[in-house]
Amino acid sequence: MVQPKALKRIIDTYFRDSERTMSVTSGTHVLRQNDYNDKLYWVKSGELSGYLRNKENGLSAKVFVVKEGMFFGVHSFFAQTLMASTTVVAEKDSEITWIDLLTPVEEPETYGSMAEQFMPVMVHELARRQMLTGMEALEKEKALQKLYATEQMTTLGQLAAGIAHELNNAIGVISSKTENLQTDIVDFVSTSKPEMLAFMVQGMNVGQTTGSQQVRERAKVLIKQHNLTREQAKTLAKAIPQGDVPKQWFTQLDEALRYWDYGRDLRDMRLAAKHSASIVKSVKQLGGSDHARQNDVNINETLHKSLALLQSNLRPVEVVLRPAVLPPINASSTELVQVWINLIKNACDAMESTASPKLEIVTRHIKQKILVTITNNGPMIDEPIRRKIFQPNFTTKKGGLSFGLGLGLSIVQRIIQSYDGTVVVKSDEERTTFRIKLPTR
Repeated sequence: MVQPKALKRIIDTYFRDSERTMSVTSGTHVLRQNDYNDKLYWVKSGELSGYLRNKENGLSAKVFVVKEGMFFGVHSFFAQTLMASTTVVAEKDSEITWIDLLTPVEEPETYGSMAEQFMPVMVHELARRQMLTGMEALEKEKALQKLYATEQMTTLGQLAAGIAHELNNAIGVISSKTENLQTDIVDFVSTSKPEMLAFMVQGMNVGQTTGSQQVRERAKVLIKQHNLTREQAKTLAKAIPQGDVPKQWFTQLDEALRYWDYGRDLRDMRLAAKHSASIVKSVKQLGGSDHARQNDVNINETLHKSLALLQSNLRPVEVVLRPAVLPPINASSTELVQVWINLIKNACDAMESTASPKLEIVTRHIKQKILVTITNNGPMIDEPIRRKIFQPNFTTKKGGLSFGLGLGLSIVQRIIQSYDGTVVVKSDEERTTFRIKLPTR
């Protein structure tokens, strides 16, 4: 930093005397609190810190840092207390120079008394210390906020672990009963309606792989090609999303569609039960634990899985999925599905009062990063809310009973940051977009 002209003159005039210069090694106590001091020091090089000690409880705290070009001993010298208000310790090997009360005033007829000449020193030092104190206060506040968040998440982790134990029992029952139900239904259909078994098995094995917009577009084509009703065309579009429809579907179309629907529902139940079990395990994320990660996770597949799990929420929503060809990454599929479900579910909630709700999901691969954007056309999120939206326990839902008790977006941010990624939100009157970047390395 370029020094003001007056300050430069002070230093050149009073702090260049080699007889009033000394070197101090790291750890040296230059001043001790309450000891006699009649000197004003200037730091030529190095770094020193001032510590304030409380006699009653023995605690001490760092109150300032002085580096090259800064002064210390200002209070005792100019206030004439002649008593050090702090203990000053060299943090690094340093070189310091000083003046004392016996130092003669230089050119008083031109520049005035010692106090007048050193006014720039006092103002300069006050400004620098104020700036450094402010920066340290900001760092302390950030540390306190991080500590508070860590303590809060630890408590939530303990609470969630207890809840997870109870939920595991219920999910285990749902999972096992779903498997038993599927086996019984397959046995029954193979005996009573063997001609329908293939359609149901297709629903169980493949399920629905397309979004609502693709279904609507495909249904329009099927209506024209095969003279179907709207409901027949929609279900058939879900079962056969592209290509020609095999002739066997039209032998008993309504029954074929119904049995495909049974199979699709069984698949969704199995998928939901399995994912619910994974989500319950993921409560470790609240306490900071990581999930086991694999090297071959495809983000597009985790998005498809999330959309399948949220079909009921997405029925009134136009869903547009534009996936790019993406490289596999090292990740936990469960964690990523949890991220997408939270973001998509929040988007659905935001669009509850939107006349024509639309959700657009786009993936791209750019410069060793995967970019996922999830955009909805719900109402704008105001700036004050955007600043708090990732904080734990913050929710705009009445009663605080949002998805995860207001923890959804906090967990999203925590998971994404664990991958060295970023998540940001932008919102205006037309759309709200959550933008997630994940490194591919």
